[in-house]
Amino acid sequence: MANTLAETLTDSGLIWRNGVPLRNLCHWKIGGPADYVIEPRSAEEAAAAQRIAREANVPFLVIGHGSNMLFDDAGYRGVIIKLGSRMSRCRFSGSRVRAEAGIWAPMLARACAGRGLTGLEHIVGIPGNLGGLLYMNGGSLRQSIGDAVVCVDILDGQGNIAAVSAAECDFSYRHSVFQEKKSIVLGVELELQQGTPGEVRRKMLDILRERREKFPLDLPNCGSVFSNEPRLYEAYGPPGMVIEQTGLKGARIGDAELSVRHANFIVNRGRASSADVFALIRHVRRKVLERTGFLLHCEVCYAAPDGRCGRLDAFL
Repeated sequence: MANTLAETLTDSGLIWRNGVPLRNLCHWKIGGPADYVIEPRSAEEAAAAQRIAREANVPFLVIGHGSNMLFDDAGYRGVIIKLGSRMSRCRFSGSRVRAEAGIWAPMLARACAGRGLTGLEHIVGIPGNLGGLLYMNGGSLRQSIGDAVVCVDILDGQGNIAAVSAAECDFSYRHSVFQEKKSIVLGVELELQQGTPGEVRRKMLDILRERREKFPLDLPNCGSVFSNEPRLYEAYGPPGMVIEQTGLKGARIGDAELSVRHANFIVNRGRASSADVFALIRHVRRKVLERTGFLLHCEVCYAAPDGRCGRLDAFL
């Protein structure tokens, strides 16, 4: 099977590699080898990669920059379709921008700032790509990328390329319909507002300054591990504060540590394993549940070696 798939990929003209260490494809710097990694250069190549994986009857997973992903130490027995810099074009028309899924979020934010377009300042410090942001409806400062969406270009489960409206995306806090439907996000059209380049850049500089002061940006991490649930927030505050008040700030299992700078970040102190991260998350959830009666939910996704993938909660 492996040789057949390798031959098919070679004949396809796609850019691909085998035996790729997944720790090199994610921000946590954790993960064993993936059997195959394909890097499409267009929506059509993404469709071809999906079709080849399906016809070979092997699992496949679409990733961006891996900023919100935990890979397993055993790796991934299937095909990773990586949407990155090879699919990162964008174009502007008035207050609207169309961008491909692989564009780096800070790069898109800065491109908009250069044209005086406001509405994406909150993503300037998020170390991920646009496709991942749309999948998670990510953002910061209590804002979400979905707020600016007009429509999203997708590759559906049947291999068809289509556009879905913002309403069809079912955006809510850190959620989109793509988490259930398993469609591949290829690109997006966004509606922004006109401001001035100087004003937008000043907002971005303030956001970046606050992130540098607040977050442990010097060690591998995936950003916020636990989501900000409204009922928990009203009763006790945001997850980082709750974890700190539970006395867990700085807690460590193996080389996975709750950051001493921000307790909702788990950092890799050197050689953390996926097992270390799982154990630390279980420990935090148990302690917070005992103290507050609330069970923390993860923002982070996990890819199992057998091809299963989803919110990490489902694997605890």
